[in-house]
Amino acid sequence: MEHLERCAWVLRGTLVRAAVRRYLPWALVASMLAGSLLKELSPLPESYLSNKRNVLNVYFVKVAWAWTFCLLLPFITLTNYHLTGKAGLVLRRLTTLLVGTAIWYVGTAVFANIEHYTGSCYQSPALEGVRKEHQSKRQCHGEGGFWHGFDISGHSFLLTFCALMIVEEMAVLHEVRMDRSHWLHAAITTLGVTLGFLTFIWVWMFLCTAVYFHNLSQKMFGTLFGLLGWYGTYGCWYLKSFSPGLPPQSSSLNLKQDSYKK
Repeated sequence: MEHLERCAWVLRGTLVRAAVRRYLPWALVASMLAGSLLKELSPLPESYLSNKRNVLNVYFVKVAWAWTFCLLLPFITLTNYHLTGKAGLVLRRLTTLLVGTAIWYVGTAVFANIEHYTGSCYQSPALEGVRKEHQSKRQCHGEGGFWHGFDISGHSFLLTFCALMIVEEMAVLHEVRMDRSHWLHAAITTLGVTLGFLTFIWVWMFLCTAVYFHNLSQKMFGTLFGLLGWYGTYGCWYLKSFSPGLPPQSSSLNLKQDSYKK
């Protein structure tokens, strides 16, 4: 438990800070642009992380929203109930996960449709020999073809949104105060540390996507959609009374609004 407490202390000094919530979106955009520039001008040599079958990609990024959802569910429940003691408010705040699920579903569906309507089936990865008889990506791949369309980076979209959502929800740790011997303290600390490590994985894999995969425009659109999902909720809608609301904090909504304007 001592090591867990140390990790929690480090997280409070990094991810839980207001400055991180303010500057992380800009850092993600800057790293996406820098990584894309590196990929175009001086590509890095092939590595384990450039293989789509690497462990982090297969078991984490491919199911990024599932990881984020399953860890935020008990974290939001325990922290919000501890601070407010109101089950109704906790249920209201948990609807942020339903909103996030809708953003994930709509975003991936839109990207799939864009790739479908802008794509064609080819005989080889060099985009030679159009196979007009195959009108869908699934049919094309099933017949050994290669589908090429405008493939917006789903990784850039989802990793951006998940990282920013976790950081927003973890801000509540500044308000959590309880006896260290209490089981609730151990549960919240464990969840907080786990979410912190998950955020580092999301940011790291976002950087790997920037330097190894997709082209600049595909990553740019993916990242912008992720930022739009985050800002449209935590920066705008959740400030209103008819919304799931923000994590309970001592700071007022006006201060929250000011932090987004800076």
